[in-house]
Amino acid sequence: MTHRVHGLAAGATLVTAAMPERLSASLVLAFGGGSRLEDERHAGVSHFIEHLFFKGTHKRPTSKEIADAIEGVGGFINASTDKELTAYWTRVPAEHVELGLDVMLDIVSNSKLTPADIERERMVILEELRMYQDQPQDFVQNLFEEIMWPNHPLGRDIAGTEESVVRLTRDDIIEYANAHYRLPNLVMGVAGAVDEMRMLDLVRSGLTLPPEPDGQLAPMRPEPLTGPRVLMRRRRTEQAHICLGVRAISYLHPDRFTIDLLNTVLGEGMSSRLFLNIRERLGLAYDVHSFTQKHRDTGLLGVYLGVDPKNAVSAVSAVIAEMQNLCDHDLADEELNRAKEFTKGRLRLELESTNGVSFWLAYQQLLIGSIKTIEEEVAIVDAITAADVRRVANEVLRGPIQMAVIGPFAKDAPFRAAVGA
Repeated sequence: MTHRVHGLAAGATLVTAAMPERLSASLVLAFGGGSRLEDERHAGVSHFIEHLFFKGTHKRPTSKEIADAIEGVGGFINASTDKELTAYWTRVPAEHVELGLDVMLDIVSNSKLTPADIERERMVILEELRMYQDQPQDFVQNLFEEIMWPNHPLGRDIAGTEESVVRLTRDDIIEYANAHYRLPNLVMGVAGAVDEMRMLDLVRSGLTLPPEPDGQLAPMRPEPLTGPRVLMRRRRTEQAHICLGVRAISYLHPDRFTIDLLNTVLGEGMSSRLFLNIRERLGLAYDVHSFTQKHRDTGLLGVYLGVDPKNAVSAVSAVIAEMQNLCDHDLADEELNRAKEFTKGRLRLELESTNGVSFWLAYQQLLIGSIKTIEEEVAIVDAITAADVRRVANEVLRGPIQMAVIGPFAKDAPFRAAVGA
C-alpha cells in the first residue's frame, strides 16, 4: 500500500491511499485540539461540538437527513473526540465517495448549532456522563486518569463534568468551534477505491473553513508525580474494579514501539503474562489486561482488573510482581518473537479495511507530522531486542504507581500499602 500527501490551502493536508481492489472508500477529517486544550470552565466543549455537528446543517437541516444521506447508500458515519484531536469519518461504497465527502465537509463547515439542538443535546450528554458513572469498569478509568494527571486537562473526562456541560452557552460553543475548526488544524485521510486526483480536486474546491490559525497556545505540560497514590470510591459492587499504572512515554518518543511491545507481553491478549498468571494460573480475575495511552509530551501504561473484593489486594500484588519481573529479567527469545508477531499481525489486520487505513494515515500526519509505511514499522518492531524491552521497563515501570479503585471497601490502607503509598 502506497500513500500520497497533498498540501491544501492554509496548511491543511490530504493523505490518500488508493486501494483499487476494495469495494469501499473511507474518509476521515481529523482536527487538532480535543479536550486537552479546554480550560475548566469549558470542559467538554469539544465533545459537545462533535455531537452538535450531526444535528443539522443549512443543506441538511436535520440529523435524519444527514444520517439518511450516508445510510441510504449502505454507508456508516460517526465521530469521536479524544484528548488531542477530534475526528469525523464515513465509510461508503466506492461509487458514493463523492457523496461521502460532501456530507463530511458539510457537517464540519455548515452546522446550524441552533439553540433548540444545543439544549436537547445538552440533556443527551448529561445522560451519557451519568451512564458511564453507573458503569464502574468505565468510571474507574476516568478516576485513574484523574489521579495520573491531577489538576490537568488530561485528567478530566473528555465529555467534561455535569457542572461544566450545564454551564456551556451557545456563544461558548460557537466561539470554540470558530477557533478550532480551521484549515491549519485539519488533516484528511482518504483510502479505498478512489481516483486520488479527482478527490484532491473535490477537496480543494469544497473546503470553506477559515484559513487563519487559531492562535492557541501550546498545551500545558503535566507536573511530575511526587509519589504513589490511591484514589478510591466506595460502592456496593459485586466486583472490585481497579486501574493501576505508571506514567510512560509520548507518541513522539523513539521508544514508543518498544513500550507497545512491552505492553503486549504484559497484558494484551490471551497469551500475555497477566492473562496467563492472574486469570489462568491464580484464578483471581475474569478480565485483566494492560493498555497504553500516548500524548504529545507524556503517556501512561495501565492495567485494569475486575476481581472479587476479597481477592483485590492479592490481585494487585500479583500485577505489580509481573511488572517488576519485566524490569528484572530479559524476555526469552520465544516470548519476544511471539510478541513481535502479535504486534505485526495486529497492524496488518487493522489495515485490511479502508477505514483502518484512512485513520492510520490521518492520525500519523496530524499528530506526528510524517507517515511511516507498514514496512518501516515492521522493520522497527523486528529490530527491538530483549535488552531494549528491559531497559524501557526499568525506565517506565519503576515510576510511582497510581491506582484507582471502585468497590465495597471501608479503607484504602491495604491498597496504599500494596503500591508503597
